[in-house]
Amino acid sequence: MAMQDSDTSGDRSAFIERHSVTPYADALRSLAQQDWQRIHVPGHQAKAENVPGVASLVGEHALTLDFPMLFSSIDQETWHLMTPGRVTPITQAQELAAEAWGASRTWFITTGASGGNHIATSVARGLGTEIVVQRSMHSSVIDGIARVGITPHFVHGFVDTGLGSNHGVTAEQVEEALTENPQASSVFIVSPSYFGAVSDIAAISEVAHKHGVPLIVDESWGSHFGLHPELPVNAARLGADLVVSSTHKAVGSLTQSAMLQLGHGPFAEQLESLTDRVVRSHQSTSTSALLLASIDEARRNIVLNQERVGVAIASANEIRTRIKNDRRYRDATPDILASPGTIAIDPLKVAIDTRGAGIRGDEAHSLLLSDHRIYCELSTPSALLLLIGATSPLDVDRFWNSLQALPEADIEPERPFSLPPSCERAMGLDEAFFGTVETVSYQDAVGRVSADPLAAYPPGVPNVLPGEILSQDAVNFLRATAAAASGYVRGANDPALDTFRVVV
Repeated sequence: MAMQDSDTSGDRSAFIERHSVTPYADALRSLAQQDWQRIHVPGHQAKAENVPGVASLVGEHALTLDFPMLFSSIDQETWHLMTPGRVTPITQAQELAAEAWGASRTWFITTGASGGNHIATSVARGLGTEIVVQRSMHSSVIDGIARVGITPHFVHGFVDTGLGSNHGVTAEQVEEALTENPQASSVFIVSPSYFGAVSDIAAISEVAHKHGVPLIVDESWGSHFGLHPELPVNAARLGADLVVSSTHKAVGSLTQSAMLQLGHGPFAEQLESLTDRVVRSHQSTSTSALLLASIDEARRNIVLNQERVGVAIASANEIRTRIKNDRRYRDATPDILASPGTIAIDPLKVAIDTRGAGIRGDEAHSLLLSDHRIYCELSTPSALLLLIGATSPLDVDRFWNSLQALPEADIEPERPFSLPPSCERAMGLDEAFFGTVETVSYQDAVGRVSADPLAAYPPGVPNVLPGEILSQDAVNFLRATAAAASGYVRGANDPALDTFRVVV
C-alpha cells in the first residue's frame, strides 16, 4: 500500500512538502494572534474571565481559537470573490485530506461518525427506498434508516459468540442479497469491525457495481487505514463510493471530529452533489473551529510521522508476542483472522482472550481501571480489547505488569452470557420507531415488539432493532450488560433495563 499513487522519491518528497502545512489550523492561529474586539458568538468572546470554569477545562488559548464559522478569511465560501483565484483554508485542508486518504473529495464533519452515518443513510435514501445493509452496523446507521424510511435487507456477518464479537460480511453474501433484492439501490457495510476484522472491500465493491449500485462503507474504526505500509488499505482506495471515517478514533483529532470521503468512478461522481447537499443540511451552522482544525493537524501528524506509526504498531505486536508466550492469556488474533470474510486485521487492535485465565474479561477491565488506572477500550466476559492510537505507542511494560498482577481464581469463573442471536422481525424499522409505545417490565417485554434500537456499548452494534420481537436471550444479555461494572446499553429508556419500551 502506498500513501499516493506514485512511489517515486521525487513524488514522495513533493507529497510530504504539501502535507507539511495545515492551512485551516494555521489560518485559525493567525486570526487568534490579532487584537480583536469580539462582539459575536460564542458568548465567551475569547476571554477566560467571562467563563472561568470553561477556561479551566480547555485553557485560555483554546478560547482565542474558538472562532465562529463563516469567518471570511478561513471558511466563508465567498472568499474567492474577495481573493480571486484562491480557495479558503478549510477547502485547502479538505483537499489535502482527500489526497492523503486517496479520496476524490472529503468533507470535515463535527458530529462524529454517528453524524456521518446519518448523512450516509440520507444519501442512500436519495437513491431509493431499499438498501442491502450489514446487520451488525452501528446503531446510528439503524437510527438513520428508521428516520428516512428505508427498507433494509440485512446481511448477517459472522458472530463469534465465544469472544462476544461481530465481524464482517463476504462478497458472496452481498451478491446473494442483491440478487434476491434487485430493487435495492445501495449497499452499506462496516469494515473493519470493532475487533479489527477487515472485509474484502475490493470484492464487495465489485459485486455492488456489477449490480449497478454504489457501496457505502462505515470505516469508523479504520480511519488510520491507508496511511502506513503496515496498515490495511483504506476503503476509498479499494472501490468504495462513500466512506465514513471517524478521524478521532485512531488518527488523534479531537473527539467528535470525523470525515466523509468520496471514492472514484461513476458511482462516486453520481453521489457528489447529493452528498454535498446532505452534508450541508446535517452540519451545524455553528461548526467548531477547534474540531475542524484538529482534523487538519491530525492529518499532517500521521502523514509526516510515519516512524511513530511504526513504533505504535511495534508496541501492539510486542503485547501480542508476550501474550502468545504467557500461560494465562491468549491472543485472539488467529480467531478473528479465521472468521468468514476476514482478509486482514487492524494491527492496532489487540484482543486478549481471558478464557482459561482465571478471570473474566469484564472483571479484568474493571480492576485495571480501578486499581491500575488503565482504561481499556472494551471488555466482554471472554475478552479484553485494546485500541492503540496510530501515533500513540503503548507503554508495554506498564500494561503488561498490571495485567499480570490481576488476581487468578482457583476455579475458572463462569461466563454466563454471550451475544444472543438476532431477534425475529415483526414490523418495519420506521413503523416501530415512530409507533405508539408503552413501557413494560422486563418480564413482560419478552415476546413484545421493541420500539428502540438496543445496543451493548461499546461497540454500539444493536442487539435488538425497532420492530424485532424481544427474545428471552436478548433481554437477559442486555440486562447482564447493564449490570456489569463497565456496562451500558445505548437506546434504553431505563439504565438498568428493568423496563423496556415496546410497540402497542
